[in-house]
Amino acid sequence: MPLRLTLKPHEKVFLGGAVIVNGDGRAELTLLNDVAVLRQADILTEVTADTPCKRLYLLVQLMYMDSPNLVDYHAKFWHQAREVLDARPDAAELVGTMGKEITLGNYYRGLKIGKKLIALEKESKQDAE
Repeated sequence: MPLRLTLKPHEKVFLGGAVIVNGDGRAELTLLNDVAVLRQADILTEVTADTPCKRLYLLVQLMYMDSPNLVDYHAKFWHQAREVLDARPDAAELVGTMGKEITLGNYYRGLKIGKKLIALEKESKQDAE
């Protein structure tokens, strides 16, 4: 099934190993095959991955974007997952589901679960303040 992307002016998108920057106007792309795609708003960097759940998300993002280094990222994922669970036992179900998805190679689904983890973490932080 084709994937249709509408890009905002100057929006960046990671597309199958390339970073593409849109021009001054809106643009529409239709992708006819399966390829790794991440919008600028969904990309974390090492600097912005400043919480345990964000670091877990970053590792799945790297698996999705940088497949030649999967073994290294998988090992780091399980270590980081333990840190998340130590800090957030209530996140066990989400972390478990995320782990199952990455084990199956469903990295994009893992990222979607990672967004839920980050939201849970943010919500708990706000409740504590």
